[in-house]
Amino acid sequence: MRLIIGSDHGGLQLKLELRRLLDERDVEYLDIGCHDATSVDYPDYAHQVAAAVVEGGFDLGVLVCGTGQGMAMAANRHPGVRAALCTDVFSARMARAHNDANVLCLGGRVVGPGLAGAVLEAFLDTGFEGGRHVARVSSIELEC
Repeated sequence: MRLIIGSDHGGLQLKLELRRLLDERDVEYLDIGCHDATSVDYPDYAHQVAAAVVEGGFDLGVLVCGTGQGMAMAANRHPGVRAALCTDVFSARMARAHNDANVLCLGGRVVGPGLAGAVLEAFLDTGFEGGRHVARVSSIELEC
């Protein structure tokens, strides 16, 4: 599994905690930034992660900002991205199993590192169930 991860300044500390977990689990990842506490614009990182997942270079993406909301909104602008803002383990499992989510969004000011790590693990360890969910996931993409 190849993972791409990014954050803004509000999600930097949590992202660093999540990287430790990924290192412990031997998950291959690319951290696209940000790399310090200087204020940055979250959409820049959301768009980079979303594009990398859609292009197929990475299996999953992780985005962290203050609440996770902005990252999810920006990432979901990309056709083929199903970014899920998750604040609990059950939601992370269901986002993968039923919605085939491919980007996890977290809020560095909302969830602590212990819970965020458990959410990330659930996201990584759960696969898409397929079956009755395939048609529903396909209908997410609207062409207006």
